[in-house]
Amino acid sequence: MSRYWSDTVRTLTPYVPGEQPKIANLVKLNTNENPYGPSPEAIAAMQAELGDSLRLYPDPTGERLKQAVARFFGIEARNVFVGNGSDEVLAHAFLGLLKHDRPVLFPDITYSFYPVYCGLYRIDYRTVPLDDGFRIRPDDYRQSNGGIVFPNPNAPTGVLLGLDAVDRIAAENPDSVVVVDEAYVDFGGTAIPTAVSLIANRPNLLVVQTLSKSRSLAGLRVGYAIGQPDLIEALERVKDSFNSYPLDRLAQAGAVAAMDDREYFEATRRSVMQARDRLQQDLSALGFVVLPSAANFVFARHPKKDGAALSLALRERGIVVRHFKLPRIDQFLRITVGTGEQCATLIAALKEILG
Repeated sequence: MSRYWSDTVRTLTPYVPGEQPKIANLVKLNTNENPYGPSPEAIAAMQAELGDSLRLYPDPTGERLKQAVARFFGIEARNVFVGNGSDEVLAHAFLGLLKHDRPVLFPDITYSFYPVYCGLYRIDYRTVPLDDGFRIRPDDYRQSNGGIVFPNPNAPTGVLLGLDAVDRIAAENPDSVVVVDEAYVDFGGTAIPTAVSLIANRPNLLVVQTLSKSRSLAGLRVGYAIGQPDLIEALERVKDSFNSYPLDRLAQAGAVAAMDDREYFEATRRSVMQARDRLQQDLSALGFVVLPSAANFVFARHPKKDGAALSLALRERGIVVRHFKLPRIDQFLRITVGTGEQCATLIAALKEILG
């Protein structure tokens, strides 16, 4: 606390990002990074950009990246906004599209940075409880609101809401923007269950995605939003009132190549899904209750072992997973899907801990 702080800063409860421990030989399964590296084409594109051109500012509009995203989804570039990671894209959406007289609605179990953004921008919000299976109930969102935002698949549970239910929420709230945060959607099945297919008929729907997970570029910080042009314009207006150059030249070059390399994208996401399914089976065989996951992580608890104690026991063996000290989920562990070797190390450690 300082006498120089503004009143706004005094009231903030900042977001605490996932731990990035600096420990040698650590099995790191706590922040949902992809176990596979980025597309070789993306790395080559960034290496090609690394040179004298860095003396020049990047394209403030990110037009080449917008076109690459549009190509991937078969839409127009005017329906795309690009920014510095999906977190910043979401922050712009909170300020530009969700700040109204009525409260924003989001699930009671979700990203902890949603209420952080509301605190920063002084947005009233109301949490909506998930059901006993940690699922979103569309009927619960039929109430007065200034906007709706939810992850799909949800985080940290990994549970997927079907597209028919997403469409219903948007249809039943025509006067509010509905933001669907799809950071993990590419791991949702052979056919990707993205809500991008709904935006043509839902002018109030905004879909936010990232290159951090399925395209293995968490260290690059690139995200984007897809929606009707008037929603995109709102995000552009916020961006250009904050930072007109959120994506540097290396990030734009690498992101364009990653979006265009469909073959590598398909191969790695399918490998992650196969590894996730094996990990779920192995955890179930050890007696864990495992929620159905459509993400690159699993959410599991053991009925005979405390969640915090399990997390600590794994850490003592050089394995880091995520444990949340929150109501309803304090017995669960969120476990990132790692390489086959990492998952085998995890299962062996759990067998030892559980006896």
